[in-house]
Amino acid sequence: MMTEPTRIPPRDDRGTQSAPWRRPRVVLWTAAGAATLGFLVALEIVARGYGFSGPITEQSREVIFAPESGPLLYGGLALTMVVLTWRQRLIALGIAAGVDVAFFLVRWALDADMNFGNGALWVVLGVAVLGVTRRTGQERLLLLKGTGLGLLLVAGHKTGDTWLLITSKTRATVLDAYVAAADHALADPSWLVGRFLNATAPVSTGILHVVYGQLPLAAALVGLYQLRRVAVERRFPAHHLVRTFLVIGLFGPAIYMIFPVVGPVFAYGTDGGAWATANLWPDVLPPVTDPQPIPFDGITPRNCMPSLHTAWAVTLFIHSRDGSRAMRWAGTFWLVGTLTATLGFGYHYGADLLAGVVFALTIETAMRCSAHGWDRAGVRVVALGTAVFAAQLASYRWLPTEMAARPWLYGPLLLLVTGAVVYAYVRTARAARERERERKPGVPGQRPAPAEPAEPAKAVETTGAAPTGTDDSQDPDATDAEPELV
Repeated sequence: MMTEPTRIPPRDDRGTQSAPWRRPRVVLWTAAGAATLGFLVALEIVARGYGFSGPITEQSREVIFAPESGPLLYGGLALTMVVLTWRQRLIALGIAAGVDVAFFLVRWALDADMNFGNGALWVVLGVAVLGVTRRTGQERLLLLKGTGLGLLLVAGHKTGDTWLLITSKTRATVLDAYVAAADHALADPSWLVGRFLNATAPVSTGILHVVYGQLPLAAALVGLYQLRRVAVERRFPAHHLVRTFLVIGLFGPAIYMIFPVVGPVFAYGTDGGAWATANLWPDVLPPVTDPQPIPFDGITPRNCMPSLHTAWAVTLFIHSRDGSRAMRWAGTFWLVGTLTATLGFGYHYGADLLAGVVFALTIETAMRCSAHGWDRAGVRVVALGTAVFAAQLASYRWLPTEMAARPWLYGPLLLLVTGAVVYAYVRTARAARERERERKPGVPGQRPAPAEPAEPAKAVETTGAAPTGTDDSQDPDATDAEPELV
């Protein structure tokens, strides 16, 4: 009796079997790219309505004109190069340096603004062009992911700058009086730490200025450590630090529009100039009165609630736990140093820091679940974090006087609800890490490759096809021999 032969799934032009599960992922990436582009276009339109350039214009001009930050562009190039081999990285760095030298000589001859970084941006864009024109299938997607990662780092910085300008133009009043009153329930930590730094300056302030200012560099180092195997495995980890960093930077400034706050050094210190209510910080505590919105200038960003530096430092601390002992210590040092700097320099209140912790853990859980799959525990943590974050903002806005009058009640309560989110996150993250290690032991943080069905292998065996030497069908993300990208 004749039986119908098993049909072999079609192969793409690189010789690997096409997997149906790839299609939803491609659709998801396309939708995310379209949403990001739409957001940037909308931000560009709003920015131009207020008379300044938006993120798209600022990014585009750096292809030719002097960049605002050369190290930032080379940081984006470093993230893009995780998809390249070492030989290709050296070639990419050589091209970037050569382009920058050429731009330097031209600008020097024309007496124009001097800076570097154009070469890095050119190479990042060149990797994208190479992926579109010279690669297909999974290899093309990998190159485009690397390019997108590098460009998003730079675009995120430009987007943040635009957001801050918009907050200063659209929010004529700030709510510092409300947060300062609520901060009495936490014993006014900004005033306490500010006095401590004044007493220990310049040693303490010098160290903390470096820690506070170089947080992006520390995050880039941890991110590069997590992505160090991308060039070998030809795929990204399911979840890594850069994803959470970018999402925090995307959604955080939107909260600034809802709850505009400039910080104690501006609202109650010398940096506020004529707009400060009084010169109180950090020596004299602000009086507890009925708080009112404070009119403020159109320049200072309203970038305190929540503290995104705290959120980023918490995320850095979390992702450094999977590294070496030196990396774990560095992550702890950067977290403690960042929290001390944000308070001691008068950039944030204690209430901002608690909101930043909850915000970071909620975003981190959502990003981890989006990579590894949503489960009941992850949904609970995201729901709890969202509810606590909303309750924090509502209490700072509508109950500040009561909180200041009863610090023995509201202070421990704020710490308790924040601690509940931390505890729920730790339990969920631990359980997820254990499940991940059981699925693929020895390679924590990597997405397990789904097994191909057995029928195609049988069909190949029945047809008598000769082996090729590599079994690409067992790994959907695998490619042929290591490709030359340049």
